Amino acid sequence: MKLVLHNLTKSFATHRVLDGLSGDFGEPRSLALIGPSGGGKSTLLRIIAGLETPDAGTVTLEGEALAFADEEKLRAHRRRLGVVFQAFNLFSHLTALANLTLPLEKVHGLSASEAEHLAREALRRFHLADHAHKKPAQLSGGQQQRVAIARAIAIKPRLLLFDEPTSALDPEMTAEVLEVIEELKDEGRDFLLVTHEMGFARHVADRVAFLADGRIVEHAPAEELFGTPRSPECRDFLARILKY
Repeated sequence: MKLVLHNLTKSFATHRVLDGLSGDFGEPRSLALIGPSGGGKSTLLRIIAGLETPDAGTVTLEGEALAFADEEKLRAHRRRLGVVFQAFNLFSHLTALANLTLPLEKVHGLSASEAEHLAREALRRFHLADHAHKKPAQLSGGQQQRVAIARAIAIKPRLLLFDEPTSALDPEMTAEVLEVIEELKDEGRDFLLVTHEMGFARHVADRVAFLADGRIVEHAPAEELFGTPRSPECRDFLARILKY
């Protein structure tokens, strides 16, 4: 994953969420975004996903600048990504299987039989085959998030984006979902992860970026950032978070 951000700004009403944010991360397979709430992590992820438009600045992914002003190119960009949100974002009136087949048919243009084949394959991959015909309300939180991950994987994306995928889960379900993400890392999948799980970020990410006040304060290989953070902001944040 080759990702370069330059001078990104984004405001909602009078609140500036991203404030001239820049970063060149090299080519990590996995990048984790950490930092205090309100620092801009989720907004940055949504901009990279093409779901929000920055007020200024550029995003370059794999050498190609995102064309925020060109809706057709932006849609093509979105189709190449798999995004997993903290709130699952499953259609409550559809079964787990239909939650996967719908985007495969309507967004990616597959036939019904092709979509069902890929969907069932993805559900089996995440041990959900027996739950294919259940609706989200009949599934646990961990199962719902695994359905969401299966949906993201089914399209064979070039990049996976996780926006705090465990924030709505209890500890047991959190462990279940983190194990799935670690399996994806072991398979060589490229992904960007917004998380408050510091131990997991240190374990699974090749590189970690610390965001605060709408800026990337520092970024480094995971062990380096967690072991010897350079900035006072990152040192103070990690000291508070890891104290207990």
